[in-house]
Amino acid sequence: MGKNVFVFSGQGAQIPGMGKSLYDNSPAAKAVFDMAESIRPGTIKQCFEGTKEELSITINTQPCVFAVDLAAAAAVAEKGIRPDYAAGFSLGEIAAIAFAGMLSYEDAFRLVCRRAEVMDKAANENKGAMAAVMKLAPEKVEEICNGFERAYPVNYNSPAQTVVAAAEDEIDALCDKVKEEKGKAVKLAVSGAFHSPFMASASDALREYLEGVSLEEPEIPVYSNVTAQPYEGDYKELIASQVKSPVKWQKTVENLIEQGADRFIEVGVGKTLTGLIKKINKDVTAVNIETKEGLDALV
Repeated sequence: MGKNVFVFSGQGAQIPGMGKSLYDNSPAAKAVFDMAESIRPGTIKQCFEGTKEELSITINTQPCVFAVDLAAAAAVAEKGIRPDYAAGFSLGEIAAIAFAGMLSYEDAFRLVCRRAEVMDKAANENKGAMAAVMKLAPEKVEEICNGFERAYPVNYNSPAQTVVAAAEDEIDALCDKVKEEKGKAVKLAVSGAFHSPFMASASDALREYLEGVSLEEPEIPVYSNVTAQPYEGDYKELIASQVKSPVKWQKTVENLIEQGADRFIEVGVGKTLTGLIKKINKDVTAVNIETKEGLDALV
């Protein structure tokens, strides 16, 4: 018997109008949005009516994407479909641990708001950029990054896609080097060099914030971006260090498949994770749920 995984979307997936279909058609999803609105007034308006530019600002992006992720998961669970495992990409990991009962939805949303603030601050203080590298093995990307003073592989997405972060004055030269090595590099429209040492101050600030937060044992295994294994040991340290550590997405998916997972349900915005999962293993099922139509199709 196969097993279900809920995978939660990350920052970058945001689009205007996201989540409205779920809000209008699922009481469970509406409750999540109403919770977010009560803590951060204006969240619903930003999700449903915000412009692409407004939604691209980190302090808006993270709370809004989190709300849609958690609302989508609640809507799927409301239909009686439950996961055996959970994992989230970057920001999505906070939604995953909330859904798994490690944090209340309210505390998780407050954590995301704080996470957005400290990451935005770190990005402004330590200017960096990111690029997606295709057509090269991760090992080759690591080798290229080693040739620069401040360049790092930060998202191990699939066998043929690795995202890198670098200093602003190095990113163009890095992209040129990728092309020399017969790869393809696409600079990303992001505000900082996330999941790299550029985020060290954000990690420290989160660690301090988490001192006042209580974490419970997960009700289902949640896979950590940092280790590609289920959460164990110091949960707070995993959450704090995640923002400055590479996202081991490919390994996470491979480890889940080894545990019998064969149905990946992407809850939240877009199909990014669905596409990556299919590139990692074409034999598993991967679908995305972000609208009533998608939810009805899944049921």
